[in-house]
Amino acid sequence: MKKVLKTGLMIGLIAALTACSSQKAPQTEGGQNGSAAPAENGATAGGEPKGGIAVYGYHDDTMTFWDPSDSYSNEIVAMNNMYETLLRYNPKTKAFDKELAENYTVSKDGLTWTFDLRKNVKFHTGAPMTAESVKKSIERTIKRGKGASFIWDSVDKINVVDEDTVEFKLKYSAPLDTVVSSGYAAFIFDADALDKNGDQWVNEGHDVGSGPYTVQKWTKGSELILTDYPEYWKGWKTNNFQKVVFKTTPEANTRQQMMEAGKMDFTDQMPIEMVESMKLNGDIAVDQTSSFQQLIMQFNTQKAPLNNPKVRQALAYAIPYDSIVKDILVGTGEQSRGNIPKGLWGYDDSLKQYKYDPEKAKALLKEAGVTGGKLTLTYLSGDEFERRISELLKVELGKIGFDVELKSMLWEAQWDLAKAQDPAKRQDILLMYWWADYADPYSFMKNLYGSEKDIVFNLAYFNNPDYDKLIEEAKKVAGLDRNKAIALYKQAQEILIDQVPGLSVYDVEYVRVRSAKFKGYVDNPAYPNVVFFYDTYRE
Repeated sequence: MKKVLKTGLMIGLIAALTACSSQKAPQTEGGQNGSAAPAENGATAGGEPKGGIAVYGYHDDTMTFWDPSDSYSNEIVAMNNMYETLLRYNPKTKAFDKELAENYTVSKDGLTWTFDLRKNVKFHTGAPMTAESVKKSIERTIKRGKGASFIWDSVDKINVVDEDTVEFKLKYSAPLDTVVSSGYAAFIFDADALDKNGDQWVNEGHDVGSGPYTVQKWTKGSELILTDYPEYWKGWKTNNFQKVVFKTTPEANTRQQMMEAGKMDFTDQMPIEMVESMKLNGDIAVDQTSSFQQLIMQFNTQKAPLNNPKVRQALAYAIPYDSIVKDILVGTGEQSRGNIPKGLWGYDDSLKQYKYDPEKAKALLKEAGVTGGKLTLTYLSGDEFERRISELLKVELGKIGFDVELKSMLWEAQWDLAKAQDPAKRQDILLMYWWADYADPYSFMKNLYGSEKDIVFNLAYFNNPDYDKLIEEAKKVAGLDRNKAIALYKQAQEILIDQVPGLSVYDVEYVRVRSAKFKGYVDNPAYPNVVFFYDTYRE
């Protein structure tokens, strides 16, 4: 694991950035001339932000994927400041705000969606956004077939009506407003520039979005610096931030020190005792909100002894859920019920919950003819919740005969380990967070446990045709008959509860720590961990 910069070096970085903040950094591509963007919310067309530098202390490496078609991991926190979508989910109204689309209509049968686009929107390459560029963006994402591209499965054809109007023809009625607002796979971008420059170019740290910020500098494993795009279509207010720094800071102690020193504006994944301590600091504010996120435990179902469902059930009974919720989370989460988080449609409070019962666990192991053995569990380095839960699991699984080796790893490393071709080389248990790609249960049900030829996030390697059939049918009827979809998702969850390829341990309550002077932040569960920095400012 690469060590993060020490506090003094970080302060030096901020000072250096502040000193040069009056100078415009070069953009990834040209295109700084042209008509001014429309001003909104008091912004000035062609104005200049003078709000300084915002620093987000992130507990893991910020960037995993750079390609906007492929994005499907931690980079959501940065990508949603570089790229935009046609609509954006509003957590207050539970409806959709217009972003790159200024209006849209839906046919009575739900099969035709027409979007009127905003005019004078420019990508960071200088190219204008048109209906053709919207079509190319989405078709490119579909064609690549990576990341969350599955969200476009309902789309049959995309038509360019005119320069500022794009039409979607669907195979079946689907909630396309939910799809086009997704935090993954729904970005609109300059596909021509991306394809011209190629994969290596974008993966070196370049963007082709239309968002308020563009890349200034990226140092893998250390930091990502974004700078304002002068021709952003919403315009700029003087209190907008000029630059945003995403600082990879796994150590919670370092993040606490930076917050208390006023050198960091926002952070998450902080241990509760640190949060309680920081609450006493009048310069720090703490926000707690519900989320569409769960802590997931996935089992290696292709390797003994976890290839036996009874052994996996035994592990599910050996977990002290109440202790996790009361002693580790301390009111910042609750035991999951099923694989759809509370608050997201499809959640069902009648589903079975596993309860802590070590005697039941031992009986199941006896039925399976397993007396214990060695297991490897990996968790995210820098995440205090995962560390403490892992240490508790080591103790509890030891009580039923398992010697558990704990490995703290950065996400990419444990993900690569879980995708090893040889099942014997993979970890036995993987702890990970999952959040919705978009506000729909299919995100959880398909990605984590749907059959995959090329494994992405079904890291349990679960393959069940009955399960696949249920979730695919639910997806197709959700647009016209949500109650039927909910019933189908319940049946699918019952399969998971019985077979236990993995386990949703708890639903996350977000605890955000920010400077008391950092204003305008609204937690949006549809975009987990994202701060839309254009909407924020320093008081």
